[in-house]
Amino acid sequence: MAKEKKFITCDGNQAAAHISYMFSEVAAIYPITPSSTMAEYVDEWAAQGRKNIFGETVLVQEMQSEGGAAGAVHGSLQAGALTTTYTASQGLLLMIPNMYKIAGELLPCVFHVSARTLASHSLCIFGDHQDVMSCRQTGFAMLCEGSVQEVMDLAGVAHLSTIKSRVPFLNFFDGFRTSHEIQKIEMLENDDLAPLVDQEALSEFRHRALSPEHPVARGMAENPDTFFTHRESCNPYYDAVPAIVEDYMNKISEITGRKYGLFTYYGAEDADRVIIAMGSVTEAIRETIDYLAAKGEKVGLVAVHLYRPFSAKHFLAAVPASAKKIAVLDRTKEPGANGEPLYLDVKECFYGKADAPVIVGGRYGLGSNDTTPAQILAVYENLALPEPKNQFTVGIIDDVTFTSLPQGEEIAVGGEGMFEAKFYGLGADGTVGANKNSVKIIGDNTNKHCQAYFSYDSKKSGGFTCSHLRFGDSPIRSTYLVNTPNFVACHVQAYLHMYDVTRGLKKNGTFLLNTIWEGEELANNLPNRVKAYFAKNNIKVYYINATKIAQEIGLGNRTNTILQSAFFRITGVIPVDLAVEQMKKFIVKSYGKKGQDVVDKNYAAVDRGGEYKELAVDPAWATLEAEPAQANDDPAFINEVVRPINAQDGDLLKVSAFKGIEDGTWPQGTAAYEKRGVATFVPTWTPENCIQCNKCAYVCPHAAIRPFVLDAEEVKGLNAASIEMKAPAAMKGMNFRIQVSVMDCLGCGNCADVCPGNPKLGKALTMVPLEQELDEAANWDYCVKNVKSKQDLVDIKSNPKNSQFATPLFEFSGACSGCGETPYVKLISQLFGDREIVSNATGCSSIYSGSIPSTPYTTNEKGQGPAWANSLFEDFCEYGMGMALANKKMRARIKAILEEAIAAEGTPADFKAAAQEWIDGMNDADASKAAAGKLLPLIEAGKAAGCPNCAKLSELSHYLVKRSQWIIGGDGASYDIGYGGLDHVIASGEDVNILVLDTEVYSNTGGQSSKATPLGAIAKFAASGKRVRKKDLGMIATTYGYVYVAQIAMGADHAQCLKAIREAEAYPGPSIIIAYAPCINHGLKKGMGKSQAEEEAAVKCGYWHLWRFNPALEAEGKNPFSLDSKEPNWDGFQDYLKGEVRFASVMKQYPTEAADLFNACEEMAKKRYQSYVRMTKMDWSE
Repeated sequence: MAKEKKFITCDGNQAAAHISYMFSEVAAIYPITPSSTMAEYVDEWAAQGRKNIFGETVLVQEMQSEGGAAGAVHGSLQAGALTTTYTASQGLLLMIPNMYKIAGELLPCVFHVSARTLASHSLCIFGDHQDVMSCRQTGFAMLCEGSVQEVMDLAGVAHLSTIKSRVPFLNFFDGFRTSHEIQKIEMLENDDLAPLVDQEALSEFRHRALSPEHPVARGMAENPDTFFTHRESCNPYYDAVPAIVEDYMNKISEITGRKYGLFTYYGAEDADRVIIAMGSVTEAIRETIDYLAAKGEKVGLVAVHLYRPFSAKHFLAAVPASAKKIAVLDRTKEPGANGEPLYLDVKECFYGKADAPVIVGGRYGLGSNDTTPAQILAVYENLALPEPKNQFTVGIIDDVTFTSLPQGEEIAVGGEGMFEAKFYGLGADGTVGANKNSVKIIGDNTNKHCQAYFSYDSKKSGGFTCSHLRFGDSPIRSTYLVNTPNFVACHVQAYLHMYDVTRGLKKNGTFLLNTIWEGEELANNLPNRVKAYFAKNNIKVYYINATKIAQEIGLGNRTNTILQSAFFRITGVIPVDLAVEQMKKFIVKSYGKKGQDVVDKNYAAVDRGGEYKELAVDPAWATLEAEPAQANDDPAFINEVVRPINAQDGDLLKVSAFKGIEDGTWPQGTAAYEKRGVATFVPTWTPENCIQCNKCAYVCPHAAIRPFVLDAEEVKGLNAASIEMKAPAAMKGMNFRIQVSVMDCLGCGNCADVCPGNPKLGKALTMVPLEQELDEAANWDYCVKNVKSKQDLVDIKSNPKNSQFATPLFEFSGACSGCGETPYVKLISQLFGDREIVSNATGCSSIYSGSIPSTPYTTNEKGQGPAWANSLFEDFCEYGMGMALANKKMRARIKAILEEAIAAEGTPADFKAAAQEWIDGMNDADASKAAAGKLLPLIEAGKAAGCPNCAKLSELSHYLVKRSQWIIGGDGASYDIGYGGLDHVIASGEDVNILVLDTEVYSNTGGQSSKATPLGAIAKFAASGKRVRKKDLGMIATTYGYVYVAQIAMGADHAQCLKAIREAEAYPGPSIIIAYAPCINHGLKKGMGKSQAEEEAAVKCGYWHLWRFNPALEAEGKNPFSLDSKEPNWDGFQDYLKGEVRFASVMKQYPTEAADLFNACEEMAKKRYQSYVRMTKMDWSE
C-alpha cells in the first residue's frame, strides 16, 4: 500500500534544515542572514529531542565566526561524525580556506547555503549567486535547487551523495526568494531517506576517523616533487560524482513521483530558443514557457542542478538538438571577465561542436532584484533577433554602458483562479508574522496551493514591509513579487501618501485600510489618486481602526492579529469559523511562551477583527486629478535619487543615477528628508511644567526631540510657546523651547518616561495621538532652519544638560523605536561630531547608520560632521585602526613640512608662530582646532603666492584638527567574531575609541546567543537557556594596564555615561566603552518605551554594573578603577529577569530548570560585582 503523502507549509530554510537534521550528528554554526534560521531550527529540534536517522539528537555548537564554524566542521569530520553547517555571503567566504582542506581530504559533508550577495561597493543582505560562485574552485560539489519543494527533495541527495562519493557538497538555493518563501510542499521523512544511505561507505567513513587506536597523520606538508602528482590522484572521486547524484535523484523520483536530473529540460521538444539557468528563476521561466507555448512559440529551459562537477555529457544530452540559440542567465557579476561562470561553462561544452548554437550570456537578479516573466520574455525576444545581444542585463535600465534588454509590460502568467494579496506593514507591527500564520492556516486546512514572500527595507522595526501572498488550485511557480493583487491591505495610513499602495490592484478588487479616520473624514483624507483608482476600478473599500482596538485590548501598536482576522472575514478564502479557530491555535504557538496574558489579548484581537466598515466609493472620484507634487528647494540628489528609493521606486532608477558615486559613496544627512510620520503617539510639550533639564533630548533614540535656545530675533518668528531660560548664565535672557519633530519621531515614549517635570504640576511631556500634533512639523522646520545653535556659549562636555545644546550629528536613523543603542551614538556625535571618523562593524548599528538611501549622520552649520564607513563584521577594529594609521602618517607629514618651514629663513614670522603653535598642540583636540584656525589662512595665502610647500599643506589641511577616531560595533562583533582584532587594536596602544553596544545577543540577525549573552537567557542557539556565564570583556581589557575601559548604562546614570565618554575620548591611547543597550529581542514586558528605565533597573538590581578604569590615574598613585554604581538591591534581581521574555520564557518552556538557571545567573552577577569591589580596594600608592 502506497504511503500517504504528508504536506507541510514551510520555507526553503526549514525544508533544508529538516533534511539536514536527518543526516547530521554534529552542526557547527554561526548566524548570518539569510541562513541563520536553518541552524536555529536544528538547535530547537535538538532541544525538543527530535531524532535523526541514527536515533539521536544533533549536537549543535555555535562558534565565534564562520571561519571558526568551518574549522569545527573540519575537525568533527576528521574525528568521524557526520557534520553540517549553514551559511551565506561573507560567512561562506570565511569558510573557503577550510573548504579546500575538507575537499582535499575527501571528507563527506554538506554546507547548506542560502545564496546571497557579497559586499562590494555596498553591503547587500539579499540574494544572488555571488557567494557560491566564489567557491566553485574549492573542490566542493555544488547542487542547486530552485524552489522550496526542490530543497525538500534534493537536499537529501547532497547528503546521500557525499557519503557515497566522499566529495563534500555545497547545497544551495536562492537567499530570500527560496530561503524565505513559504510554500505548501510534500514532506519527506526519516524513513523515506534512511534506507538510501550507503552503509558500507558510511562505515568506511567511521573507520577513517582519527583515533589513537589506529593512528595516522593528516594535513601534512608536501614538497614540489610530489604535490602536483598527489593532487591529481583525487580525479576518480570527482569523475564518479555525476553518476552517484543521478542515481540518488532517480531514487528520490521513485519516492516522490517528481522527475529530477542533473540538468532538467522543460519546454518544447523541438525548441529553437533555450535558456540555461539555475535557482528560483527557473520557476518563473517555466511559467513564461507555458505562456509562449500557448501562443505557438517553441522555447525551452535547461535547469541546472549539479553545477559542480559540471558534466558536459549530461548537459549536452539535456539540450534539444533543435536549439539554434541559447541564452545563459547568471545571477552574479564578475567584473573584467569574458562572461559569468555558467555562461563560460556552457560555451566550453559546445566548443568545437559542429552546428553549435549561438550562445549569449546575461546577468539578472543581483541583490534580489525581482525577476519577472516580462524580463524572461525579453530574453526570448533577444534570442529571436538575427544577432542576439551578448553580455546583457535584465531588470534594470543601463543607460551608461547599454547592456539592458528592452522590456515590455508585465503579464499575468500564474495559474487560473490564482488569488493574490499584498499587505503593507510597519516593521515589528506583526504584519509579517501574521501573514506567515495566515498562509500556513490556508495551506494546512485546505487543498489549495499557497505561497508567501516578504519584502523589507533596511530599517529595523518601524521600517517598510510588504507581504506577498498567493493561493490557488494549481502549483504556484511565480517566484517574483505580487504585481496584480486581488486584495490589498494597508496597515499604516501614512503609507497612502508615501507609496503607491493601489498599484496593480485588479478591477473589482478589495482594499482594506487601518485608519483612525471614519466615513466622510476618511474620504476627505484619502489622496485623490487613490480615490480615482478606487472609482475607476470598482474597488470595494473597507476600513478599521485597528490601532484604537489594539490600545483598548492592551496590545500597544501590535495591530497584526486584528487585521489578520479582518482579512479572513472580508475575503472568505476559508470559512470564517475555521479561520478563527486556526488563528487562535497559531496564537498559542506564536505567543504561548510569552504568557497567557499575551495569548488572551490576541484572542480578543481575533474576535474584534470583524469591526470593519465599508467605505462608499463615489463614482465621481474617477475624474479626480492627482494632487500636484509639492514644490521644494531640496537638492536634486534628494528629489531624483533619494525620494524615489524611499517611495519603493528604486527599481525604476537608471544606471546613470549613480554616476559619480559608483564606489558606493553617499552624501550625509539624507535621513532628514524622509519625514515618514509613522508614529502612532508622539510627545507634546507643556512649557509651564518644564524644568529645562534636557533629559528628554539626552535619551531620545532618534534625535527627534531637542531643546532650542532662541534670541530675541529668533523668538519673533516662532509661532509657538517658549519660556525664559533659567540657566546656564551664558544663556540667561534668551528663550527656551522643547521642540518635537513629529514626522521623524517613532513614538517610543522614553522622553515622556524620563521627564521629571514639575513636582507640583506634573510632567512636561505626555504622549498623544500624532494627528493632534501635526502642526508641530512647521515649528520644527522653523527651529531647525532659523534658530542658530548656541552650543558655543557653554561647555557641552561639562554635564548632560549642556550636552544637549549641541546639535546632534546623528539623527532620524532606521533604528527600532526605543532603541537602546542609538542614544550613545547620538551623544558621541554631539560631543565630537565635527571631527569624528567612524569605523562601524556590520550589524544593527551599521544598518541603521548607513542603509541607502538613508544617512542619519549629518553635518553642522559649517558643513562638518562624522565621516562614516563600514567594512565587514569581523574586521571593524582593524579597519578603524587603519584609518588612525593613515591619519597619523598624514599628520606626521604636515609636521615635517611645518618644521622645514620653521627652519627656513624666508618663512614669515607669523607663519612660523602659527606652525609652532600647531606642532605644540597637534595631539590636543581644542589646541589643534585653535591653531588650525590661525594656520589655514596663512597656508592658503602662501599657496596663492606660489609656495610649493603651502600647496602640499593645503592638500593635507583637513588633517590639521585632531580627529576623534571611533570604532563602533555590537557584542557579536566585539565579543565574538571581531574579538581577535579588537584585542590586537587595544594592545597596539594607538589612540582609538571603541564603543561596544552590548545588547547581549546578535541583534541584527534575529537575536542569537553571543558570548555577551548572560547565563540563563533564552536566545537563538541557546534554545533552553544559556548555560555559561557572560564574558567580562571590560575586565579582560584592563589587564593591559594602558587601555581606558568603562562600563556604562545611560538610563542608570546620565552623568557617569557622559563622563566615561568624555574621559575615553580624551585619553591619549586606546579606550573601550561597553554600553548596555536594551533591545527589541529582549522582549521587555513594559515595552521599548521603557528601555531607559530598564537600564536603570538593571543597575539597581545588580544585573549590570557601572565602572571606569582610567590608566592616567596610576601615574598619580591612584587606583585607576572606580566602581560608579551603588551596591545593588539583590532582592530585585529575579523580578528584573522575569520582566524580559528572554528570561521569562525559560520558566514557561523549561520550568524544572528555570529556578536553577536564574539562581545561577544571580550568583554570577554577584561574583562579578564582588570582583569589582575587590578592584576598588587595591592599593596603587606604590
